[in-house]
Amino acid sequence: MAQKKKSLIILRGLPGSGKTSLAYLLAEGRHPVFSIDDYFTDTESGNYQFEFSKNHLAYKNCEENTLAAMARGAEKIFVHNTFTLEWEMEPYFKMASELHYRVFVATVENRHGGHNRHGVNGEQLKKMAEKYKVVLL
Repeated sequence: MAQKKKSLIILRGLPGSGKTSLAYLLAEGRHPVFSIDDYFTDTESGNYQFEFSKNHLAYKNCEENTLAAMARGAEKIFVHNTFTLEWEMEPYFKMASELHYRVFVATVENRHGGHNRHGVNGEQLKKMAEKYKVVLL
């Protein structure tokens, strides 16, 4: 019997684009979903409180959660972060290669009139968009 291929699905895009909503929609309650936002979100109240000084811990936490799900053999794993810079995805590519996961990267655009829950203003969004690169291989 052929073994199912395991997949890591990376959803990237600017704040408010709908990455979180899409990740949970696609995961259908059956597959793990991770983000750096998880670190800053109180699990009981759902309140989000970003602390820039702890951002590196949030990145590490998301990577560790993803690695643990891969080690458990999760069939599909969804990671949704802005990933505006290519290097932010590199640890996930490395994990996926080492643990034999296919990687799919999808850009999510705000075509639904969504608003970001992080309070990122228009000027900040513009700066983020300018750094955003799509790599053609």
